[in-house]
Amino acid sequence: MTDTKALLRSMFETAINAARPGIVLPPALPPRPPTGRVVVIAVGKAAAAMAAAVEMVWGPCEGLALTRYGHGVPTQSIEVVEAAHPVPDKAGQDAARRILALAESLGAGDTLLFLISGGASALLSAPLSTITLDEKAALTHALLASGATITEMNSVRRHLSSVKGGRLAAAGHPARCLSFAISDVPGDRPEVIGSGPSVPDPTTQADARAVLAKYDIPAPPSITSVLADPFFETPKHDDPRLARGQFKLIATPQMMLAAAQAAAPLPCHLLGDAIEGEAREVGRAFGGLARAVKEGKSAFMAPCILLSGGETTVTLPPKADGKTVGRGGRNVEFLMGLAGEIAGVEGIFALAGDTDGIDGAADVAGAYADWTTLERARTTGYPLGAAMAAYDGHGLFERLDDRIVTGPTHTNVNDFRAILIQS
Repeated sequence: MTDTKALLRSMFETAINAARPGIVLPPALPPRPPTGRVVVIAVGKAAAAMAAAVEMVWGPCEGLALTRYGHGVPTQSIEVVEAAHPVPDKAGQDAARRILALAESLGAGDTLLFLISGGASALLSAPLSTITLDEKAALTHALLASGATITEMNSVRRHLSSVKGGRLAAAGHPARCLSFAISDVPGDRPEVIGSGPSVPDPTTQADARAVLAKYDIPAPPSITSVLADPFFETPKHDDPRLARGQFKLIATPQMMLAAAQAAAPLPCHLLGDAIEGEAREVGRAFGGLARAVKEGKSAFMAPCILLSGGETTVTLPPKADGKTVGRGGRNVEFLMGLAGEIAGVEGIFALAGDTDGIDGAADVAGAYADWTTLERARTTGYPLGAAMAAYDGHGLFERLDDRIVTGPTHTNVNDFRAILIQS
């Protein structure tokens, strides 16, 4: 099992390395900075590393990088600010106001270089109108616990923000806006990555209201009034303030999975880079597929590796006091669902991890599981069923010494899942 763990971990690291800013951003940049004043704005878990990558090519630059606590890296002159994720805090709000001011200071001959990566939606928090940061944080908490998809959550976030949904690029008008993105969302849609601060918003206030209604999430009057007032609608594709914008993807989930697939020493099948759904149910489905491969009942033949990416969800049930249980962690939830399906089927091994190094609310990337996980959990006195009932995958895999801890990776191309099936 140790060799199998090493192989799966090596593939995970290959996937992460394929999306590192220092690798993917320099080739995408012009060899020299544009004429006029250039302001670099970077937001997301990869923001500081992306800013440093720009300075590798262009030298010291004016600008600000906003990233998650603990995800900063040294830069030459671009200021790095750290703030909270996934629930926004005052540091993120203050930085967002400063970013807006920088954009507004640009003129027609200037350039806004915008670098965006996963995590930007929570970090770049500057609520509209009379909405308070506490109100937006509470709504974010509710959305995270509801099981809403990232696309649905970002539809709401765009309509409550003075920065997202094209509003940052609009603030920089008439300057040119060049955007480079590392995608962490299924489908790689620009308006969903970080809630699209530099691109038009195809959704409407009615769409945002529908998400809150779908998940029965109450909102205070300040939020309901903003979502009902046409004055606060986001910029659309025909908005002239966005006419000078350009957007380019430099790393995607598909790219990182392809890199891992190319490095695999066994036949390796890519099942998709945009898989969504309730994490433990997706895990059960993939566990059933792995059993079928092992038993010769699938189009895939063992030995092989099954790869997939995407962003599943975890719906946390409320406690009696109104709070939620567990720490979430969609990758450990996936593995618990899978472990129950493959129990006792010798020769099935899996790894699931978030490429940013953080799974749910824990500074743990993910974990390993295999055909012995259910039995080993029982012998520790913490059965798989008990861990699942408590939504405590992180606690379970810590007991089993099967956690994967990478620390901040300074990139984010969503989840990586690999299942190895021996013959």
